[in-house]
Amino acid sequence: MPTNKRRSPADFPRPPRPGSSSEQRRRPSAAAFSNSPAAAKETVAKGRPRSPARPGAVAPLSGRGGRRPEGAEDNRRRTNSPTPATAGVPTPAEPPRGPARPGGKPLSPGRARQHEPAGKPERLHKLLANSGIGSRREMEAMIVAGRITVNGAPAQVGQVVHPRDRIKVNGKLVQPRFSDRLPRVILYHKPEGEIVSRNDPDHRPNVFTSLPRMSAGRWVAVGRLDFNTSGLLLLTTSGDLANRLMHPRYQLVREYAVRILGELPEDAKARLLEGIELDDGVARFASFQEAGGDGANRWYRISLFEGRNREVRRMFEAVGVVVSRLIRVRYGSFLLPPNLKRGRVLELTEADVRKLLSDVGMANPSPGRTARVGRER
Repeated sequence: MPTNKRRSPADFPRPPRPGSSSEQRRRPSAAAFSNSPAAAKETVAKGRPRSPARPGAVAPLSGRGGRRPEGAEDNRRRTNSPTPATAGVPTPAEPPRGPARPGGKPLSPGRARQHEPAGKPERLHKLLANSGIGSRREMEAMIVAGRITVNGAPAQVGQVVHPRDRIKVNGKLVQPRFSDRLPRVILYHKPEGEIVSRNDPDHRPNVFTSLPRMSAGRWVAVGRLDFNTSGLLLLTTSGDLANRLMHPRYQLVREYAVRILGELPEDAKARLLEGIELDDGVARFASFQEAGGDGANRWYRISLFEGRNREVRRMFEAVGVVVSRLIRVRYGSFLLPPNLKRGRVLELTEADVRKLLSDVGMANPSPGRTARVGRER
């Protein structure tokens, strides 16, 4: 009859102890696996002698947490200490480093900050106008309104600034062009259907979307062409240069090709040369030449020394003639290149820009920039 006698732990067979004769008979010898990595690890675990360490090798860590035994020395620290072979040999000095930044680490020679060329101090409103940000009057109005700061402080009218000053317009940092930099000048073949303005309530296409982009400054148009007028348009990055090219005292000629409907009487031609009374004063053509035509259309070449708003069209309307097409073909010494297509840009070379500055009485910057090659875009 079975009994429910509880068995004690002593009744269960115990597993053989490590190193006992039964364990040695059950587990093969480590010598059979002497060539395997596992056997090498087992040998190290049993405390057998290690192979000699390589010269200069870092001693292995021991103990819990990767601690080194007391008295062990880091091999990386020993590399800077002199050895008997190098004792007495002077250590080569480190290369000199660049100037230290305030409160920071010294700069290396290759990353040393280059000094900017010292530019001539200029008045703030004139500098911003020359950089193409706006006209001088607009800059003065923005200064009075507190929209321009210099080094974090509100700017003052007539304030003189230096190249290293931080100038912000409407909270945005700008990089003005000082007079020691050569301005850029481009010729643009304006097509019909574009306006020469950035602010248009009707949101019509403008010429500035077709011009080369710049990281600093902006393009300033030398005069304007009507929405329905095409032809040569000069633009520059210097507001001062643009003002001189537009000023009447420099007597820069503007030449146009005009197409009208019907015949132009001789008396009307004489009135256009003598002077026509307009709403904003008397206006007259400097020259008037016939240029042919087919059918009812007649072409003429006219020139004048000023550029009022829609002046050519208003003069022809005053004598009872309607202008059907108007193209500007010349501005000063610049002619509309015959191979410059509509909507394309041709940039002047450095030599041409310097000659233009001399013609209008502006100082030429010292030659410190790479010569700019004229190119079409």
